[in-house]
Amino acid sequence: MASFNSISPEKLARLIGTPKAPVLIDVRDEDDFAADPYLVPASFHRAHAGAPQWADEYKGQWVVAICKHGGKLAEGVAAWLRHAGAVADVLDGGISAWREAGQPLVPVAMLPNSDPSGGSVWVTRSRPKIDRIACPWLIRRFIDPRARFLFVAATEVMAVGERFGATPFDTEGVFWSHRGDDCTFDTMLKEFRLSFPALEHVARIVRGADTDRPDLEPQAAGLLAVSLGLSRMHADDLEQLEAGMTLYDALYRWARDATQEKHDWVSHGGKGKRT
Repeated sequence: MASFNSISPEKLARLIGTPKAPVLIDVRDEDDFAADPYLVPASFHRAHAGAPQWADEYKGQWVVAICKHGGKLAEGVAAWLRHAGAVADVLDGGISAWREAGQPLVPVAMLPNSDPSGGSVWVTRSRPKIDRIACPWLIRRFIDPRARFLFVAATEVMAVGERFGATPFDTEGVFWSHRGDDCTFDTMLKEFRLSFPALEHVARIVRGADTDRPDLEPQAAGLLAVSLGLSRMHADDLEQLEAGMTLYDALYRWARDATQEKHDWVSHGGKGKRT
């Protein structure tokens, strides 16, 4: 029987990727984590034994604790989180139920090392347009909500990555970049195994806009136009990234929930469609 303070895999899957998603903390013990090195998208691992010390970090936030079966470890951590002032639930059935429901899991081996202060650090070329906004959105919404992004001169991406422990992306000669006809967004989707149908739809739009193939999806030309407009509105790359987060939030929700919805001008005066 599900706990009163629990959330189903189906409901959690609807929240992941949206701005209102809870903080997801995997609290499996080290043996279970090592035996099954995969994470629910957007989650990160913390030792359950340290919950009395780190629970205060999440005061006022909504947190979902995840263990192997949704039992004692998640329940105990959630209780400590509530004690610290968080709203805390457990994933009903744990990561086992998530897997049985056919939901995607991210291989831990593909995750870059996190900065000691928390969160991964990525570096790419300055003046982003499409892929270099879409990829940070994907990372923050589905991989690492605490991720930070450095935008630097194209000639310095590799050197900055080496000196500051940042993972280079969307530049030539690196792992996280274009492959054949695919753009970097496609590469990340495949390597992180993010097989959400709506994300795969967004990927085709990004690919069409980023590689000058607007025929791939009708929305590709529109994404290109809006992306180029944003790049001219913002001189600061980080400001542009924050504006782009909203753009891709909307595109993802459209791909997930509204692709069949049509819209035309209808008079509110009850006279029907305008001709």
